[in-house]
Amino acid sequence: MKISVIVSTYNAEEWLEKVLIGYSVQTYHDFELIIADDGSRPSTKELIDQYRENYPVPIRHLWHEDEGYRRQEILNVAIVEASHEYIIMTDGDCIPRKDFVEVHAKYAEKGRFLSGGYCKLSMKVSKLISKDDIINGTCFDVKWLKSKDKLGFSQTLKLSTDGVMATIMDTITPTTPSFNNCNSSGFKEDMIAINGYDERMKYGGPDREFGERLENNGIKGKQIRYQAIVLHLDHARGYKTPVLSKQILRFEKR
Repeated sequence: MKISVIVSTYNAEEWLEKVLIGYSVQTYHDFELIIADDGSRPSTKELIDQYRENYPVPIRHLWHEDEGYRRQEILNVAIVEASHEYIIMTDGDCIPRKDFVEVHAKYAEKGRFLSGGYCKLSMKVSKLISKDDIINGTCFDVKWLKSKDKLGFSQTLKLSTDGVMATIMDTITPTTPSFNNCNSSGFKEDMIAINGYDERMKYGGPDREFGERLENNGIKGKQIRYQAIVLHLDHARGYKTPVLSKQILRFEKR
C-alpha cells in the first residue's frame, strides 16, 4: 500500500527537525511525506529543503500565507493533494517510532479509521532528545526516559507494551477510538467524502469533530494506541477554545 503521511506545522523548526529524522528511519518505505504548513517563517522551508536533498522518501511542502490560525485549511489542501489512497495524519511535534508507518499500513481496513497512541513528554526531555536518540530508538526506551525526567503511568504502559500484548491491550482498552491529528489514519476517499476538516473550527476539537463525521458516515474507529506510537514533544499552549468550535463538536456528537 502506498501511503501519504501529512504532518502539520507552524514555526517549530526545532521540533519539526526531530520529526523529519523520525520519518527518515521508518521500517516501511512506500510513503510520501507532506508538510502542511500554516504559514511558517522562511526558516521552516530552509529546514525542509535541507532534508529533502538526501531524504529516503519524497518530501512535499504545502504552505499558505500566515493570516492567523488556518490549520484546518492547509490540512484540507494536503488531503486533496495527497498522491496516495491512504493517509496518516500527524503533527510536527510528534516523533514517530520506527515501526509507525508500518503499523498503520498493517491495520488499514476499508470502512475503518485508525486511532494511534501518543506519549506526552516534558519540555526537559523534549529538548534533550538528539538525532542519535531518534535513529537508535533510545528516546522510546522507558528506562532512558525515566533517567531524564518523570514519566507517567499511561506513557510507561504504552511504551512498555509490544507484540501480542500490545494487540491484546488495544482489544480490551475501554478508551473509545477517536480521530486525533497527532496519530490517526484513514482512506483518502473517506476523508474527502465528509468534506475534510471543518474550516470554521479553530482550537479545541477539530480533529475529534472530523472523526465524529467519519463515524456518522459509516467509517468506524479502530484502536491501535498501544501499537502505533509517537512521542509528543512539549510546547506552549497559549490559546483558548472558541465557543463556535465547542458548539460544532457538540452538534456532531448528537
